[in-house]
Amino acid sequence: MKYCKRCLQPDTRPNTHFTVEGICPACDYYSRLQDVDWQERYEILQDVLAARPRKPDQMFDCIIGVSGGKDSTRQALWVRDNLGLKPLLACLSYPPEQVTERGVDNISNLIELGFDVVLSAPAPGTWRQLVRESFDRFANWAKSTELALFSSVPQLAIRYDIPLILWGENPGLQLGDLKTLGKTGYDGNNLRYMNTLSGGAADWMVEAGVSNEALLAYRYPAPEEFEKHNLQIIYLGWFLGDWSLINNGLYSAAAGLRVRTDTVDNTGDLRGITSLDEDWVTLNQMIKYYKFGFGRITDYVNEEIRMGRLARKEGIALVEAYDEACSPSYIADFCEYIQISVDQFWGQVRRSLNRDLFDIDNGGKITRKFKVGVGL
Repeated sequence: MKYCKRCLQPDTRPNTHFTVEGICPACDYYSRLQDVDWQERYEILQDVLAARPRKPDQMFDCIIGVSGGKDSTRQALWVRDNLGLKPLLACLSYPPEQVTERGVDNISNLIELGFDVVLSAPAPGTWRQLVRESFDRFANWAKSTELALFSSVPQLAIRYDIPLILWGENPGLQLGDLKTLGKTGYDGNNLRYMNTLSGGAADWMVEAGVSNEALLAYRYPAPEEFEKHNLQIIYLGWFLGDWSLINNGLYSAAAGLRVRTDTVDNTGDLRGITSLDEDWVTLNQMIKYYKFGFGRITDYVNEEIRMGRLARKEGIALVEAYDEACSPSYIADFCEYIQISVDQFWGQVRRSLNRDLFDIDNGGKITRKFKVGVGL
């Protein structure tokens, strides 16, 4: 395990490769942004949009996947108010046991702001079954739900005959998932190769006994379907020079976004602005830390270090304190939902522990072998 020499990104992130100088892809990309002509990029975006005009019978210019959170709220407002486009907002709804009141309020806020929003909700019984199966097989309850979340937008784009999909950040450039890189910095059609969607992503669900009919909501459209319907994903974040966790949160909060009030000790969320529509992703961030050696706080501080708002030494202290943060109440609620005990939950977490990065004693206590900012 090695760390980026500039930020606190370890090389254990899936699909990432450091430069020969020991710099992570996100820091390398950010350093090149200092010379970007943002007016030129805006003009490129105008040319891209002009090449894909709304058809006479098309009600919307584009489709944007939304959760009601900071990124999607900012995208929706910027597209409408700065580009003059009429977007259809597509939201995949969580079941009642999972969605937060905060999340419902934030979707309502988008509707009150004047947007057209279409909600889809996969069958709750299948959803619960697959969440349990995801956790049992992979110690990653969201493996199935992320498939549905990512798949819903292009599925609805096909259904409503809207060939232009606007997405947020480019995960290849801004996070380091290099397999998602397309022909240009804004081409998002290789999103299908990200770690979540690649490699027969739904095959294990069939093995679990779920019928193909029940899995329709979890199927990302094939390349042939993209080509048939002329679908194009555009990474909007590539055109915005101030795209970041905190900037998007501030922008959206000014437009009525409701943020978290829980403490960073319970959430690992420094500003209360991530994953607002549900709480169980905090579990996955903790488990991600035990698998790969980095969690939610790492992603926060890396952005802040790159932008010069946080010293690397200060970031190390935050990562050491909060990267495995998760409220016991969130764990208990999740366990009740998939009908396991808290002890069973921790048993599965410990079985998935990366023993190269962590030790575990006879009492089940987990301690890291690596030193944050240094590695092994």
